[in-house]
Amino acid sequence: MTLDIRQDDLTGPDIAALLAYHLEQMHSWSPACKVHAMPIERLRADDVTFYAAWRDGALVGCGAIKHLDSHTGELKSMRVAPAHLGQGIGRAILLHLMGVARTRGYRRLLLETGRPEAFTPARRLYESAGFVECPAFGDYVSDDFSLCMARDL
Repeated sequence: MTLDIRQDDLTGPDIAALLAYHLEQMHSWSPACKVHAMPIERLRADDVTFYAAWRDGALVGCGAIKHLDSHTGELKSMRVAPAHLGQGIGRAILLHLMGVARTRGYRRLLLETGRPEAFTPARRLYESAGFVECPAFGDYVSDDFSLCMARDL
């Protein structure tokens, strides 16, 4: 079963449903002021490139890169469909996005995630790929709930 990760225009119902689930989960795990997940309309902006991962015709995950500057990108909307957790899909999407970042000439990738237990699998994935905690960037605030991470490429 081959994983096909490709750029997506965010118009399909499967993508809309997965992103709605992603936002729902972020709101269930996070205080409203700490939900930094982008709605589908924002993911369509020119500074974001969105990718969908498909296996055997089924949407299994997604992720995006937001352009911050000529040397830096930010990971956004990393999500694996619930039925496909634990199959290496998140890692495959992360590695794909890191490859896209390198192709663009980015020297650094940043992200924001949560500290609570619900975010532990995501943090472990990022740490296993070389991401480390870093000072807050953009409008983020690192505190007891949120942390920012970075990886040089």
